Amino acid sequence: MADIKDKWQGWLALSTAIMAVLAALTTLYMGKFSSRAIMAQGQESDQWAYYQAKSIKGHTFETNKTTLELQFLIQKGLSPDAAAEYQKTIKKYADEIKRYEGEKKEIKEKAEGIAKVKLKAQEMGGNFAYALIFLQIALMLSSIASLTKRHYLWYIALVCNVGWLFFFLDAWLLFY
Repeated sequence: MADIKDKWQGWLALSTAIMAVLAALTTLYMGKFSSRAIMAQGQESDQWAYYQAKSIKGHTFETNKTTLELQFLIQKGLSPDAAAEYQKTIKKYADEIKRYEGEKKEIKEKAEGIAKVKLKAQEMGGNFAYALIFLQIALMLSSIASLTKRHYLWYIALVCNVGWLFFFLDAWLLFY
């Protein structure tokens, strides 16, 4: 009978140690992807601020272009040089507006790409957190089983590892 108890305690100790290692590994990944999500949030915010700055500059050129066009229309008796200068400046402003629109498109695409990275990292970090909860429950149950010599608590702890496995794999594969 003592041999069976010794074997059980050996398996209990080994499984608890393995769960502790898995918990450490899961914590590492949870932190990694949570940090990645936070970093991506900052990068995304930077891109949208940059987009806004380009929008403001583009709008300034649009306003100035419209003002010049109106001034040109109401001017009487302009010399050919002055008229050419108006047209040249209006063209320059139109080119700037077009340039800013192109830059805004690129910035928007980059910001949206960063947002996708952020969302995936958030989902992965969240799933690693759920996985860690299952391991913590399993570790607690294993500890109580060791103290109270209740085998059924250890079996429940082993079943809790299924929850860990599901969420750990879900973090990597994103099942849904």
